[in-house]
Formats: sequence, C-alpha cells, structure tokens
Amino acid sequence: MAREYPKVADVLREVLLNIENYIGWTFSQFRWTSTPIDIALVTAVFYALLYAIRGTQAVQLMRGLIVVTLIIILVTTGVLDTLIAFGWLVSHTLTALLVAIPVIFQPELRRALERLGRAGVVPRRTTEEATTRVISSIRRAARELSDRRHGALIVVEQETGLQNIAETGIEMDAVISSDLLITIFHPKTPLHDGAVIVRGDRVIAATAVLPLPSNPPADRHMGTRHLAAIGVTEVSDAIAVVVSEETGAISVARFGRMVRNLDDGRLARLLHRWYASRERRFVDLLRPIRRVPVTASTDGDSGLEDESSDGALLEGTTVIETE
Repeated sequence: MAREYPKVADVLREVLLNIENYIGWTFSQFRWTSTPIDIALVTAVFYALLYAIRGTQAVQLMRGLIVVTLIIILVTTGVLDTLIAFGWLVSHTLTALLVAIPVIFQPELRRALERLGRAGVVPRRTTEEATTRVISSIRRAARELSDRRHGALIVVEQETGLQNIAETGIEMDAVISSDLLITIFHPKTPLHDGAVIVRGDRVIAATAVLPLPSNPPADRHMGTRHLAAIGVTEVSDAIAVVVSEETGAISVARFGRMVRNLDDGRLARLLHRWYASRERRFVDLLRPIRRVPVTASTDGDSGLEDESSDGALLEGTTVIETE
C-alpha cells in the first residue's frame, strides 16, 4: 500500500500543475485595454436579447436552442461516437431544425426584434400640447360614445409604424378632436365600421382593418373590436382604446393585454402614464427587468406592464391576457 502514495501524489501534483497552467494561460490572454470592453459588449448583447424576448414565446425558443447547442457540442466533440444510431439521427435533423425554427417562431422572433428596435432608439418626440390634446380628445369621445352605446376602436401609433394597417382603411389627415371621433363612430356614418388610426395628434385613417390575435383569450364574450385591439397590440407597441357597442364599457389594450371596465378618468391616467413611459424607452435598457404577473381577474391588483402596476388605478377592472 505504501507504494501507491507516490502515484497518488504524482497525480495530484499533475492536476494542480494543469490547473495552474490553465489559470496562467487565462490571465495571459487578458488585455487590460480590450478585454473589459469585450466583456461589456457581450453582456450588453445578451441583456438586450433577453430584454427583447421577455413576455414572448421566444423564451421557450431560447430554452430549445440551449438544448440543441448542448447536443451539437456532444456531437462535435465525439462524445456520441459510440451511439451510432442516435448520432446519425442528431446529425441529420440539426440542419432541418435550423430551417424550421425561424418558420415556426416567426411571429415571436418578429415581435422580439421589433421590441429590441424600439428599446434601442430615441423615441419620437411629441409635444406636451399634442399629447394633452390626444388624451383629452380620446377621453371625452370615449365617455360620450359609452353613454350613447356607440362602438368605437381607436388605435394610437407609438414607435412601431402602422402605415400598412392605415392603408387598409380610408385615408384622412385631420387634427384629432372628440367631436371628430364621435362623428366618425356614429352608426349612421360610413366610417364607423373599423378602426381609427392616430399618429401624433392627427387622425390618418378610418375604417382600418386590424389583425386578430395569434392566441385569442378564453373569454368568449369578447367581440371583434376587442379581439382586433389585442391583435394590433400584439404586433406593435400601439395603444388601442375600445368602446363596446353592447354594454358601453371602455377598454384599453397594450402589448397584447387588455384592461376592461375602465371609466374615462382611469383611461386618461393610463394614457398619460404610457405616454410618459415613451420618454424613458432608452433609459429602460439600463434598469433591471421587472415582471408583474397579470391574471384575468377583477381583484384590481393587476397591471398591464410594470409602468402601469397600480391597484387603485385598475380597481374594479378586468385584465385579460392572451398568454
């Protein structure tokens, strides 16, 4: 037994020497001028990527890609050489997966890239006077249309352009006002069916056709207007305001989620908060991501986004999400 001790000592000495050499090689590759910048850039890229895909099904895609990457490492390093059948299956399906993944997750990838683009650019500037005009006009129009039981669907463009959607309707170019919106959505006018598109403080289109949500909510009592509002906010950062023709209830949607049963005061406060969040769009990249759970309940403790998490503001409302 005594003869084995030198062998064990030699093995330990060799292991420690290898660790020492590896640590020395690692530090030899470190460059005080470029390495910190390199690490910071890689960190920023991964942070921006995670920020862009938060709240989308692309999170599941990332998990799948991690698994695929691990399998690729096993195949390329020869670990699976002894598993001939499995290695053949993996090597012949990886190419197909690389083609299939962008096709299967096209909506999620598009939404993530659009969100990344919105977060990384300076937001369009809207004067305080124009913002006040838009919010007050929508508030008064929503209240009046609700009292009259006239259905309405108003989409306010944010950073994502809605020109392709606006072109599906009748082109307009008018300064927004409550009287204009009330007139457009009067049942006797030819413009009442469809959505109104607002860009800045101007109405640019009426009777526009909106996309339906890719994953409709379970609420079967939601009409076409509400589904269209959720659909357009899934593919853009627009704000959609809906007035129900049957009940007169006021709802607002953003990022594929909807808050129902709002009064005009809470609608205005939500719009003010969301307009203010546009000015912080670039700064938001520098703060930690906070997720606020949202459930389809009427408890009043849910928020559409972390910017709008206010129980008092949403008290008595119903929050609907499509995920």
